[in-house]
Amino acid sequence: MDEEAAAEPVTETADGGQQRPVHDDPRIPWSGKARRVDILCWAGIILSGLFYWAILPFRASLVGTHPVALELLNGSTEAVVAGAAFARIGHGSLVVVVLAGIVGLVKFDPLFWWAGRLWGERVIVLLGGRRNRGTKYMGHVHRWGRKFTWPAMIIAPFLPIPSAIIYVVVGWAGMRLITFIILDIIGELLWVGLLAALGYELGHHAVVLAQTISHYGLWISIGLIVVIVFFQVRSQRHLLRTASQARAASEAGTASEAGAAKDEAKDEARDEDGAPAA
Repeated sequence: MDEEAAAEPVTETADGGQQRPVHDDPRIPWSGKARRVDILCWAGIILSGLFYWAILPFRASLVGTHPVALELLNGSTEAVVAGAAFARIGHGSLVVVVLAGIVGLVKFDPLFWWAGRLWGERVIVLLGGRRNRGTKYMGHVHRWGRKFTWPAMIIAPFLPIPSAIIYVVVGWAGMRLITFIILDIIGELLWVGLLAALGYELGHHAVVLAQTISHYGLWISIGLIVVIVFFQVRSQRHLLRTASQARAASEAGTASEAGAAKDEAKDEARDEDGAPAA
């Protein structure tokens, strides 16, 4: 890998200083030229995001008509609660509701574990967002060792942060895939079980609410899409602004180093010739 990195083409400033490799884009998690595994993993993560975007317009309509199908698609909280509520009044099985919720929640999780194994700290920082939450959990691993990763996996569904950050961190920390899958299922079982118990307890009231949401599903979906697009655009602008500032700082540092090198060369020439260099 070091030889490959050294062989990467680099850009040059106007005064001859070197900058980062041309393939080193701060918006992607790998450094240098992409390997096949880099492309496969990143494509899987992007496709999983597009999958959730594609089913977004149908969430509100499905929650009151086919909640178990919605669970399999995205494992959403409202789908689990609605499915359990339907089971309470005799429409479906509570066991099927729980199993469908687990499948819907864990199906894409190994992709983020894989990303952590492939790219380590770089992808953790990228996914951590402006609050650097990924870096925080990396710090926990450094202080407490790998023993931190097991309880983190169990409580990940209950934390107020994207679970993907935890999955990337435990992949970076070296957790085996089979261990990751088992702990992921246990954590999601606890979460889905809690939601299913809530839905089962609410029963008919939750069913009525779910059916009302489905009735106005189109307008709710449009509102959700507008809100999500707004926050996505704002997040992308922040990412591009951060990347631009980092690039400008790098260029300034490179120019400063090049200027210092030129001054040093002039001093050496002056000492050798006894007169200022032309």
